[in-house]
Amino acid sequence: MAAADSGVGSSSSGGGRGGEEKTVTLVSSDGARFEVREAAASLSQTLRRMINVAGAGGSAAGIPLPDIDAMTLSMVLEYCNKHAPSPAADADAESSSAEAAAGEQDVKWFDREFLQVDRETLFSLIRAAHYLKVQSLLDLTCKTVADMIKGMTAEEIGQTLGIRNDLMMPEEEEAIHLDHAWAFE
Repeated sequence: MAAADSGVGSSSSGGGRGGEEKTVTLVSSDGARFEVREAAASLSQTLRRMINVAGAGGSAAGIPLPDIDAMTLSMVLEYCNKHAPSPAADADAESSSAEAAAGEQDVKWFDREFLQVDRETLFSLIRAAHYLKVQSLLDLTCKTVADMIKGMTAEEIGQTLGIRNDLMMPEEEEAIHLDHAWAFE
């Protein structure tokens, strides 16, 4: 089985409880297989529903994700693994507030570094987060785009996001600029 470098393919024991932690197998659009902790996969509303329908182990073929390529899926799973509750946290619910704060800072640092990607990768992550309904990842990626375009003109935003203005002829656009010059100051 293929597994992401983020430890997605590992199966660990359930935090001192003696049992194996449940995992599910996901299959990307290009056929790569990923084994992921059920707790991490459950950050996705879509996967949570699929797991509930298919059962905890799912089928031997895995859960197909036809709209997400292997590179993007591995990044989404890396995010989910970082944000999912760890098995040790379940077993050691009495962790100190200092440890909790340190863990929260670690996650914030991870989020900042995680999104240091090119525009196409960022947009692929947005589409995957939307498809999988991983709301926290969708919020984070969309905020990154919003921060990226903050303070830009409409033309700069269109250029940055790859949006063409094919609705108007240049003459029509010039007439609008002349009629409503106050709006373009």
